[in-house]
Formats: sequence, structure tokens, C-alpha cells
Amino acid sequence: MSPANSQQQTPLLDALRDRTNHPHAPFYAPGHKGGQGISQPLIDLFGAAVFRSDLPELPELDNLFNPESAIAEAQYLAAEAFGSQSTRFLANGSTCGIIAAILATCGPGDKIILPRNIHSSAISGLILSGAIPIFVNPEYNPDWDIANSITPEATASALEQHPDAKAVMIVYPTYHGVCGDLRAIAQITHQYNIPLLVDEAHGAHFNFHPNLPEPALSAGADLTVQSIHKTLGAMTQASMLHVKGDRIDIQKLNKALQLVQSTSPSYLLLASLDAARQQMALHGKELMAQTLQLAEKARSRISQIPGLSVLEPLNTPGFAALDRTRLTVKVSDLGITGFAADEILHSQLGVTAELPMPQHLTFIISLGNTQSDIDNLVKACTLLEATSDTIVNKPFMGGQDAHPTKKLTLRFTGILPVIKSGTGILPVLENRAISQLKGRSQKEDEILSFPRFSPPPLSPREAFFFPAETVPADKAVDRLCAELICPYPPGIPVLMPGEIITPAAVDYLQQILAAGGKITGCSDPGLQTLKVVRQ
Repeated sequence: MSPANSQQQTPLLDALRDRTNHPHAPFYAPGHKGGQGISQPLIDLFGAAVFRSDLPELPELDNLFNPESAIAEAQYLAAEAFGSQSTRFLANGSTCGIIAAILATCGPGDKIILPRNIHSSAISGLILSGAIPIFVNPEYNPDWDIANSITPEATASALEQHPDAKAVMIVYPTYHGVCGDLRAIAQITHQYNIPLLVDEAHGAHFNFHPNLPEPALSAGADLTVQSIHKTLGAMTQASMLHVKGDRIDIQKLNKALQLVQSTSPSYLLLASLDAARQQMALHGKELMAQTLQLAEKARSRISQIPGLSVLEPLNTPGFAALDRTRLTVKVSDLGITGFAADEILHSQLGVTAELPMPQHLTFIISLGNTQSDIDNLVKACTLLEATSDTIVNKPFMGGQDAHPTKKLTLRFTGILPVIKSGTGILPVLENRAISQLKGRSQKEDEILSFPRFSPPPLSPREAFFFPAETVPADKAVDRLCAELICPYPPGIPVLMPGEIITPAAVDYLQQILAAGGKITGCSDPGLQTLKVVRQ
């Protein structure tokens, strides 16, 4: 399929439409039979048409695991539009793509180099594959309390210490839109003839406008996973995995995807990927220009509100570029947490952020936003500033104080230096935090620092399957964690299986809960107890 106008086609969407409109007696799943058996409240909400298109792997609709017709053609067009040699549609979200990428490149005992602020899906990949993580510290911006990317220098150091690593994985961009020097990292990685895997979940739109950061594939990535639904026009959970070059074993990748994708994929999701690709291939530059324009208006207006700051590109390590459609607004100078601000915006002012954090809020501005949305956002931020004096000491989210200095004394950066402990090597959240908790000076911490890039005491897989026991949170300190615990969003683990639990980690998680944040992965939602590896 090579004609210049091929991107106008939507082979999978067309096949689904044709089959939807084909009269026949259905004696196959799903049980609702084209909507005939759907409950009326659901029809009232969604309408009847969508259920007629909720079809299984009929011959005319191709098969996701052995595509030969409509899906194969749709994936070919997607590869062409996104600049890859081969593309796979993902109906289980980017999570399954990240897991498959690790399974395709790493086996039990193999090392993979990755940043500590990786998404929890990568930890799932480590558990399923048995790979050994070699964590690299991302650079940290203390003014914004944001973890940037890892640097080329840190990547090179990790590879020098672990030249037998099978792959490098990085996050590009971060949740806040921060991009590292991916091109340099790719060059360093390829010196070892291993693949660079990229979690590009938040960067699916990069390929469609020159004023956006460079796409991962163009910068040298061998495999990248994109959440098309996050920033483009696909339905929630619909994602893509792209491959370029010859460092990825395609057969292994296909087998890995069979392990983690549903055998009953939603054709509504798959068809939305086909339609989103067509939309961007034909109109992407125009749509991204409009999006960037809206984002710039929001940046300009909000930055003029007293007490609010907007994240702009910074000349700091790990911060090579910024996705300007990702808007991060610091609210801590108003004397409130991002959690409290988020509650006010959402429940009182009709504006909902993507990501609340202790000091700031992050908003995704995409092709679906309008000028009216931007006006409402600016108005809400203006009202937030005007009323901040009256809300500093008011309780929010379960009766907790909105003031950050009273509740959030620690920060989790995704950075894990290591120091000596009475029980061995102890990962900590920050040198200054552990100094505060154990009475050590900063100088002492520096003296006790161990070399970075050490494997964890137990691999995530070993810890996941090891017998566990539940202990009070204060008794869990210095024990090996048996759970994957993270605030969500952003889904970056604070504790993971095989890591030593620190006082700073427990305090941080409990403070996040107290401030109104959400914690996932802990068997005790109140964090009064933790599961640890049985001694």
C-alpha cells in the first residue's frame, strides 16, 4: 500500500462498519448480540449504535495475533504515519506494551538499565521476566520537586559498570513533559549493541509538529510505546508499540504480546487507533498548531497570576526539552498543596487536572481542548489565588490541612542514593531526608555513599514470589518490601518488591494519604501495615 493518498484510508474502521451493517443472526460472543441484550440504562448513556459495533474476531475483522487483512493494513499505515518500520496495536494499554518490551529483550537474571522513576508497568515487566533492574537516578529539580530524565553521562556510567546489560529503558517524556537528551542516550546505548526501549506514553503527538520535542524513534529509539489515547484521539486504553531497526527480535516481541494482550480485544479500541492515525496523518500539523497555541495562551495568562508559577524549559541536567502542551502550575507559593488545589478546582470550579502533586498541578492540553476550556482554567486559577488566604487552614480531602509545610515535609523524587545501614545497603529517598530521620549530617551521608547502579537485594520477581508477612508499618523499616506501592497518578512506585523499606518512604506515603492523595498497591489502604518478605 504505497499511494500518497493511502493515509486517507481506514481499513479496520471500514471493516468494522461494514460488518456492523451486515444483517445476520449472531450465534457468537459477546452475549449482548449487537446490543439486543444490553440493559436500558447503558443504552441510555451510550446509545445503541456503539453496541452493534462491539464485535469479536470475525473473519472479516482479522486477528490481532495473526493479522493478514484489515488489522495488518491498519498497522502498516500507522507505522508509516508514526515513522516506524513495524507497529503493533495494543488493546491493553501501554502497560502491556512496556511489559512486552521487557519480555522480548530480557530473560531471568538478565540486567536492564532503567530510571528509578519508571512507571509501575515496568516493574510488572521485571516481575514477569525475572530481569534484574539496574536503576539510574533521574536528575532532580528541587525548586519544582520534579524528577527530570536520566542523563547520557549516568547512562554511560551504568553501562560501564554493567556492560552485560541486555537493554536500556527510559521515560520520554516524563509526566510533566520533561524530555532528556534521548539522542545522546541512544548513541551510548547502541555502542553496546543493545536496544533502547522508550516509555513514550505521553509523547504520541511528537511526530506531528516541529515545535514539539523530537519523537523517540527519530532520536534513535529501537522500540517505543505510545498511549495514543492520552494525547491524541483514540479511546481510553488504546495504544501502539513501534519498532525501528534490527535490535528487536520481532518473533519474541509477538510472543510476548500474546502473553499480555487479551485474546478478546475490543474492536472499538482497535478501530479508534485506525481512526486516530488517519486524523493525525491528514490533519496532525494543523491540530498540533492549534493545541500549541492554546497551551501558550494558558501559559502566558496563568504565569501573570500572583502566587502561581508555570514550568518552563530549564537549563538543568536531564531537561533537554519540554512538551509545551503539558502545563505544570506551582501552587505551593499560595500556601496550599496541589492536592488541596485539585480538590477545589474539581469540586467547586469545574476544572479537573491530570496530576496533582504536593507542590503543583499538571494539566494535559490536547487536540480535544477548546478556547473555552482555557478560559475556564485561567478563571479557576485566578479564583484559586484570590481565595487562597481563606483556604490555607481549611480541611480538605478527609479533614486534612491544606498547608504543605504542615503535612508534606518529605519529597519523593524517584532518586535513590544508597548509604550503609546496620542491615546492609539501604536505599533512601533523599540524603537530606535520611539525615533528618537518623540524625546524620549531610557530610556523613556523603562519606557513607555506596557506588550507584547496584542491583537490589532481591529481584522484583524473587520478592514477589517469596513468602510474605504483614507487619506494622513502623516495624517494616529495613525489611524487604513485598508490595508494589505507588501514588496514582503518576504511577511511579515509592516501594517495590525487593527494595528495603525506609522511614522516609513510609512517611512520604502516609503524608500523601493525609494530604488527600491516592495510593495503590498496598494491601492495607490505610498504610498502617505493610507486606514484607518473610525472614
